[in-house]
Amino acid sequence: MAFNLRGRSYLKIADFTQREMLFLLDLARDLKRAKYARAEQQALTGKNICLIFEKTSTRTRCAFEVAAYDQGANVTYLDPAGSQIGHKESMKDTARVLGRMFDAIEYRGSSQELVKELSDYSGVPVYNGLTDDWHPTQMLADMLTMMEHADKPRSQIAYAYVGDARNNMGNSLLILGAMMGCDVRIIAPKELQNEDNIQKMAQDIAAETGARITITDDVNAVDGVDFIHTDVWVSMGEPAEVWKDRIELLMPYQVNADLMAKANNANVKFMHCLPAFHNTETKVGQDIADKFGVTELEVTEEVFESPKNIAFEQAENRMHTIKAILVATLGA
Repeated sequence: MAFNLRGRSYLKIADFTQREMLFLLDLARDLKRAKYARAEQQALTGKNICLIFEKTSTRTRCAFEVAAYDQGANVTYLDPAGSQIGHKESMKDTARVLGRMFDAIEYRGSSQELVKELSDYSGVPVYNGLTDDWHPTQMLADMLTMMEHADKPRSQIAYAYVGDARNNMGNSLLILGAMMGCDVRIIAPKELQNEDNIQKMAQDIAAETGARITITDDVNAVDGVDFIHTDVWVSMGEPAEVWKDRIELLMPYQVNADLMAKANNANVKFMHCLPAFHNTETKVGQDIADKFGVTELEVTEEVFESPKNIAFEQAENRMHTIKAILVATLGA
C-alpha cells in the first residue's frame, strides 16, 4: 500500500484518511526498523524545515529535529522571542515569507486558526505540533505504540482516555479511535467531556469504520480495555486559579492501581503524552503539593514507575512517526 502524500499538510487528525494513516504507520515502522538496523536511507537531503514554537516542548521539538537530521534535512528553530509573529507581523505575512525560504513548517501554539492560516498562505506543507484543539502528530505515535503492544488486530484494540476530555488529547484520541475502527472510551466528568461537535464528528466517522464509541463519567467503563491514557489536568496557558477546582473534580479519575485493576486485564498498559505530574520532583509538582497538599495528580507514582507504563516508548515513537510524515510529504 503506497500513497502520494507529497505537499500535504497535517493540521488535524481527519486531514488523512484511515488508509493514508495506515500507510504512514507502516512507513514509520519501516523507518524505525531501519534506524535500529543502521540501514536508514536519507530522503530529505537539502530540505529546510522551520520549527515555530509558541509553546515550549521537549518531545515535539526533539522528535522533529532528530527525524529531520536523520533524513538529511536542516531545521531552523523559532521560539516566541525568535520571530515577530503576533508582535510586529501577522501570521499571514509570516507564512508568505517562510514559504519562500523553507520546504515545510511545523507550528506549536494555541490557535488552530493560526496553524491553518500558516498552511493557507505559506504554500508548503505545515504540520501541527500541538494546538488547543488537536495534537495530530501525537496520534500517529499513540497508534503505533498501541499496535506494537496489542496482540490483536487493530480494530479489536480497546482503549480509554481518563480525565479532562475537552483538550487536544481528549479530542484527538476520540477521533483517532473512530478513524481506526477501535473500541474507544472517553471517561470524564460531564462538564469536562468533549464538545458536542467533536462527539458528532466521532460518531459520523465510526458509522463508516465500525468503531465503538463510549463517552461516560463512569470510571468502571475501563473494564476490558488494553490501554488507559490520561493527560495533565490543567493545560498550558490556563490560569493558576483553576487548579483547586480541577483537582477536586478530577481526583476520582486519577490513574492509580485501583483504576488499572478495573480494566480486568493483566496486560493493560498505561499511556501518557508527557510531561506527567506523578510526584514532587518538578517545580510545578512541588508548587501543587505546597498549595493543595496533593503529591500526585493525573497518575500515581506507583503506576508511572510500573512495568505497565509504556509512555517512554510512546515518546520515542513521536520521532519515528514524525519522520514518516516528513518523508511522505517532502521526500523525492
